[in-house]
Amino acid sequence: MNVTIGGSEWGSMILCAAAALNDKRESINKLNVFPVPDGDTGTNMSLTMASAAEALRRNTPAKLGEAADLVAGALLRGARGNSGVILSLLFRGAAKSLKGKSECTVKELAAAMSDGVDAAYKAVMKPAEGTILTVSRVAATAAVKSAKSCKNIEALLSVMITNAEKALELTVEQNPVLKKAGVVDAGGKGYVTILRAMLECLEGTFVVSESAENRDAADFSAIEDEEITFTYCTEFIVARESERDPALLRAWLDSAGDSLVFVEDDEIIKVHVHTDQPGQAITEALRYGALQTVKIENMRNQHSEMSIAQSGEAEEPEFAPAEKETGFVTVCAGEGLRELFASLGADRIVTGGQTMNPSTEDILREVNRTPAETVFVLPNNKNIIMAAQQCIPLTEKKVVVVPTATVPQGIAALAYRDPEAAAEGLGESMMESAETVHTALVTYAARDSEFDGYEIHAGEYLALLDGALLGSSGDLSALFDTVNEKLRELDPAVLTVYYGEDVEEDDARQVEKTLSAAFADAEVTVISGGQPVYYYMISAE
Repeated sequence: MNVTIGGSEWGSMILCAAAALNDKRESINKLNVFPVPDGDTGTNMSLTMASAAEALRRNTPAKLGEAADLVAGALLRGARGNSGVILSLLFRGAAKSLKGKSECTVKELAAAMSDGVDAAYKAVMKPAEGTILTVSRVAATAAVKSAKSCKNIEALLSVMITNAEKALELTVEQNPVLKKAGVVDAGGKGYVTILRAMLECLEGTFVVSESAENRDAADFSAIEDEEITFTYCTEFIVARESERDPALLRAWLDSAGDSLVFVEDDEIIKVHVHTDQPGQAITEALRYGALQTVKIENMRNQHSEMSIAQSGEAEEPEFAPAEKETGFVTVCAGEGLRELFASLGADRIVTGGQTMNPSTEDILREVNRTPAETVFVLPNNKNIIMAAQQCIPLTEKKVVVVPTATVPQGIAALAYRDPEAAAEGLGESMMESAETVHTALVTYAARDSEFDGYEIHAGEYLALLDGALLGSSGDLSALFDTVNEKLRELDPAVLTVYYGEDVEEDDARQVEKTLSAAFADAEVTVISGGQPVYYYMISAE
């Protein structure tokens, strides 16, 4: 039994927590009640914790304060999605409490966990109960109360787990959405998973499942350089949650690109492929289950950068000195959307969005490469806003996050800004422009679900308006009737349709005709966005 723990023990506990989240992430993902494809909680928490594990594998300080600080820093930069950011805040607050300590006692660890909860609550603008915040708070409060009676760290963690599990069971009653679905909070479940892994680590009983150990078994390092036939090097891991034959995915990928490496086991499918259709490849993969990781790189850009370096020309700096007062970083996926944002004045573009939530580090990299004093960041997804906000203390540049929740909001924010305006107050005016836009989305249901009175089946077309579910159907025309009915209530003057990578232009033009007939007084425009996941994004102004 451990009366105290130092840096080595803390590092081992975090490594076990990362392995446990990786192993359990699909069961956590399944607690996400909204059936829209998204960067699910289990995946985001797992990828966030994996960043800390990677840092610890390079170096695990012997002193607890240093180890806790290393973990907190890695989590901050690797945070993905709201759940990942909150997780990083919990460990950041704990690290501040443990700063300067070689080891800590039971009482000191309880205080540190409590300080972590305080830090998370302070950072979240509108903390909601029935979430990971509730579960972590109840666990930390119990730890502080029991610290005197607990004779070792294991006993303290046992108290935390017992109370965290009780709090987790209550989340179904505290959150109306969870109550409708009859499930507990996914983030809270992830936090309980972390605590249990930390305890099992100290007890010497932690075991990683064989399937989890094999998930990173594929080795892509042997792939040799070659003539660039296809533009995008695409790598991803997708869970095997359906009975669909992986051979169908292999055949599709083989027809859509080259340099294919395809590895599967009972739990996951891991893919490397060079293709011009990365979004469609991901869409095909989502038929098998939720994405675990994804990386898309433009090989032509990489080749150009290498050629420049070899010719003696300067490489792009990691930190661009300010050449102007304001600059803009935006998040999106899809070549058409990238080109549109660039034409509207975006300096840097982070590839990501739904199902591909970028990390704080991904966003920070582009912020630092923007040659401006003040950099405005447009997340264009509600699950990316918090990760973007974490960039603020990590750079010398002034960062202003404009909390755009959809791509059409981000387009409006950039398009309608005053190009001559000073940095002060620009963020507020950009958000005012964004809030004039309503966003309708047509995608597909990622899972079977009963949500808000709708019975939804995986694979059906699914429509939303400003985040609210409108319904689902196997008939796209019928679903558009529902979308048009709701849009009429808004009396739009301008409708812009961004069609996705999986949509043929002729089909998009048919949607244009349908909208033009339904909204005779509105200006209707159709643009190829090339985005994955969403067949159509409709901006109504």
